[in-house]
Amino acid sequence: MLDVCLLGTGGMMPLPYRKLTALMTRYNGSNLLIDCGEGTQVAIREKGWSVHDLDVICFTHYHADHISGLPGLLLTLGNAERTRPVHMIGPKGLERVVNALRIIAPELPFSIEYHEITEREQDFEMNGYCIHAFRVNHNVLCYGYTLEIKRQGRFDVERARDQEIPQKYWSRLQKGEVIEDGGRVLTSDMVLGPQRKGIKLTYCTDTRPVPVIAECAKQADLFICEGMYAEKEKEAKARQYKHMTFYEAASLAKSAEARAMWLTHFSPSLTKAESYMDEVRKIFPEASLGKDGRSIELEFEEN
Repeated sequence: MLDVCLLGTGGMMPLPYRKLTALMTRYNGSNLLIDCGEGTQVAIREKGWSVHDLDVICFTHYHADHISGLPGLLLTLGNAERTRPVHMIGPKGLERVVNALRIIAPELPFSIEYHEITEREQDFEMNGYCIHAFRVNHNVLCYGYTLEIKRQGRFDVERARDQEIPQKYWSRLQKGEVIEDGGRVLTSDMVLGPQRKGIKLTYCTDTRPVPVIAECAKQADLFICEGMYAEKEKEAKARQYKHMTFYEAASLAKSAEARAMWLTHFSPSLTKAESYMDEVRKIFPEASLGKDGRSIELEFEEN
């Protein structure tokens, strides 16, 4: 099961009813954060979640509304007596940007492990998360992220017996160990069936619609996508500043055949967002508005 919480849905500036951009997930005792806008710590506390198990922080890009909450968050982690490393993933310049912000948070009891994205698409694996970063089209270097929780095949007792694999090795092979036994090398693929469907979440913000977004969100259980503007008269503004409209996001969700889409990263000028959703759902029926604190539990399918 993957817990997902949209901590903040605002773009550009925080509002009394809309915090800045951040998404948090929890899986198997490890938390992951995408972006860290101003107020992210407050949002985490309001949700009742904890930063204690925050192991990975991914950044889409380095505009202030996506990273300005980081120094305070690092200080909180330090005050919680954290000692194990925090992993950070982000576009080129990651270490330089974070170190600049750390001028006001210079001494931490834990190390930061930097993973700079160097390709148009790049994969990382950490704490059970399979993270796929893909470059999008904003006015600065910017990436979207797909998070997948893989699920191995079922243990096949008959296959294990047919190959005369001793039962004492079954549980170890199921965990992925490689075992040498009497000159034979035993591997997990000898006892596991086909890989089962896992969990897939795609998060994308601050971009024009580009094909790679739909490709990376293909059949996602949840696609969280920027909808900066809803008003039809702001389509030109979306193109100028390289953002998206509700309708462009819905078209991407349709192309991706996602199960559901939440819109996020709303312009401060956007009010009565729900009044636009009937038109959006004509394009993609499973579209809905993200809201600060909105959460969901994504579960594995039972075969």
